[in-house]
This record gives sequence, structure tokens and C-alpha cells, in this order.
Amino acid sequence: MVYNMKKIYIIGCLAALSFAACKPNLNSSKPSAGPLDLSVYVAVGNSLTAGYADNSLYREGQLNSYPKRLSEQFALVGGGAFVQPLLPSSAAYPTPQYVLAPTTSCTGTVSLGPVPSSDTNGTGNGNNIASQGPFNNVGVPGIRAVDYLLAGYGVLNPYAGRFYANPSTQTPLDEALRLKATFYSVWLGSNDVLGYATSGGAGSVAPAVPFPGDISPLPLFQYEYDSVIGALFKNGAKGVLINIPDVTAIPFFTTIPHNGLTLSAAQAAGLNAAYAGTGITFKAGANNFIIQDAASPIGLRMMKDDELVLLTTPQDSLTCGGWGSLKPIPANYILDETEISNVKSYTESYNQVILTAATKYNLAYVDMNSYLKTLATGILFNGVNYNAQYVNGGAFSLDGVHLTPRGYALVANKILSVINQHYSANIPLTDVNKYGGIRFP
Repeated sequence: MVYNMKKIYIIGCLAALSFAACKPNLNSSKPSAGPLDLSVYVAVGNSLTAGYADNSLYREGQLNSYPKRLSEQFALVGGGAFVQPLLPSSAAYPTPQYVLAPTTSCTGTVSLGPVPSSDTNGTGNGNNIASQGPFNNVGVPGIRAVDYLLAGYGVLNPYAGRFYANPSTQTPLDEALRLKATFYSVWLGSNDVLGYATSGGAGSVAPAVPFPGDISPLPLFQYEYDSVIGALFKNGAKGVLINIPDVTAIPFFTTIPHNGLTLSAAQAAGLNAAYAGTGITFKAGANNFIIQDAASPIGLRMMKDDELVLLTTPQDSLTCGGWGSLKPIPANYILDETEISNVKSYTESYNQVILTAATKYNLAYVDMNSYLKTLATGILFNGVNYNAQYVNGGAFSLDGVHLTPRGYALVANKILSVINQHYSANIPLTDVNKYGGIRFP
């Protein structure tokens, strides 16, 4: 049996990632901050804000984060210094980042695929670097909106503990308020649903006490998010709130097709014999995978067309181990219809909370959910097309969730365009194409 998936392992590089396009004319009139004071900018958020990429956080990713791009453009109109809690050059958190390298499949096929880098390990010496702050980028991988009022959070999250002033006593909000910011960006909430999605729905939906991997209850999310926004902006600071993307539309969930089981006529006949009496049938050509389902009388069923296979599903198990055909794919590698509905429903509700806060405090509001969905058909920047295809799309990094330097630059430009519109400013956009994408060996 042949497992036929969209090309995760790619040999060669698309022209979109390799040619240098002409620089766009980004400034049609004199740059201006308008009514904004951008002298002290603080970025609040999670891994996306920190610059996470390729399944880890490392210095190059931090230096290419969207807040770093924003700070550079802010500097053109009076913005001040932007200090990040940079990792040592030889470190990554929590594990070495992925790089593209030759890999050999169970069939002996050699192709390029994501493997952990041998160049980085750990978070460095572990010493607290709070004395180098206060920091302008307080993005923390793994943090949820419902964690933001939790005292002692720095003890629970090693990355936060590394740069928080008082890790054992302060809240994440305390750290965000260390600098008296004149302008904030806030991109919180993705992790309140993402862990549930990336675990194949293994967590709980809105439990009274949500753990990582659960979907946070809406009342708690609403209370904490509004409390955070109220505290950040109570002294007259301006800012921008960014909503939560639809995580089911990212390459982590869209790369492996639901009908990736390709069979010959003989193979289909063999499986039909094996599944006789179950109501499951196969045909020559593309077939939906077989997956675990505890609700099924036989403990398994065929995938539905709108269900999703996680990128972390072991390829060799699909290709040589009989997963998806003779053996069902385990449920923790599948996001089924009910789980997808949970993710979408709570994402929509969280985004309404964010929009309500933006309206209440008269802050700029970025509908990043809608913007990143346009990657499905492609975003054109100065002759280069970016899309949501894994590896070749140019926008998403090798973990299928976080962005490349070019992807973060696209996000920065979207944020800048909304800031300009809301505050009648004219902050120049950044040149997306001058930054890197996925590196090919």
C-alpha cells in the first residue's frame, strides 16, 4: 500500500523563495506617527510574539519577530529602543529547532525533511537576566490569556522565569507593566485553544481549572483578557489588539490529506476482505484513512472529508506500519468533527471578547484570523506569492504553526496598516522580501 501525502519533503526551492524582487515603494508620503507616542513600545503575547519558529525559540527567530519588525518601523517616526530577552547564540527553547536535511524513509527513499538541529540545545546557563531589562518584548511561548494574572507564573514556565523580575511572585501582567509603555501590541489567546487542537482534542473543553492542552472557559478568558487590557491602557497608552487565527487552517492540520491512502485494485480488494461486515469499503485510487473512534461499535471508522490529520503523525507508520489502513490512526493524531467544532466555536467567542475590548478602549483591532486565511489562496508582496503550503509556501516555518521571518514581516505589515488607518498615522511598511524563508541545504 502506498501512502500518498502532499509533499512534506521537498527537494529544491521554489522561485518565490530564491529570487530577489525589486523593492516596493513603501512610502507614498512623509512618514508620521500621527497622534501616537511610540517612544516606549511593549509587545505582549505568546510564542508568536516571542519569535518562535521551526518548533523552537532561538536567537535568529527572536531577531525576526514581528515586534522587532514593528519597532524598526516605529523608529522611523520617533520610536525608541526595543530590548528583547535574547537567548544565547548557541541555545534554543525548549528543544533544538528544526532544519531541513536529508532523511531516509522506511522504504529507503532519501528526501529532505525537518530534523532537529545539532547546533543548539537548552536555554543557556539558566541565570535570570532581569537586570538586562525591563524588556520591550514580553512574549512567552506557551502562555495563555488565562495565565496572565497568575502569580508565580515564572516558576511554571522556564522561559518566563529567565527574564521576569520576580519569577516566584509576580504575574505576567506585572512584567508587561515594568516599562511605562506609551504603546502596546497584544496578541494573546491562541494558546487557550491551540494545545487542545495540536493534541488531537486530548484535553478537556472549558473545565473549571484549565490545564495546558484544555480549552479555556470563556468566562475566565473574558475576565482575564479584559483585566489585562484595562491595566495596560489605564494611563492613556495607545495600542493594537490582535485576534486569534483559526488554527485549523494552518499547515499543521492541512498538510496530510484525509484521503491520503492510495490503493491499487488488488490492495483495495484485500482491505475489503479484511473489513468485510463492518460497512467500510475501499476502492482503487484515493481513500480516506481509517482512524480510531471510541464511539464506534468496532472502535474505528473511516475519516470524514472535513476531518484533519496532524502533521506530527509518523510518516513511516503511515507508509510501512499499516496506519490508516490495516491499523487505525490513533485518535491523538486526528482532529475530528466535534473537536474541530470546539476549536472554531471557542476561537470565535474569544475573538468577540478581543473585539469588544478594542471597541471599549478605542484601540486598533487586527483581524488576523481573516488575514491569515487569505494565505490559502496566496498573498502577493512585490512579485512574490506567499501561501499556506508547508515548506514551499514561504510564510510558515517547519513546525507548521509558527511563521518564517518573511511570514512575521507579513504580519507586521498587516498590523502597521491597521495602526495607520485607526490612528491616522503614516508609519512605513517593511520590505517583506528582504527577510529569509525556510533554508534549504
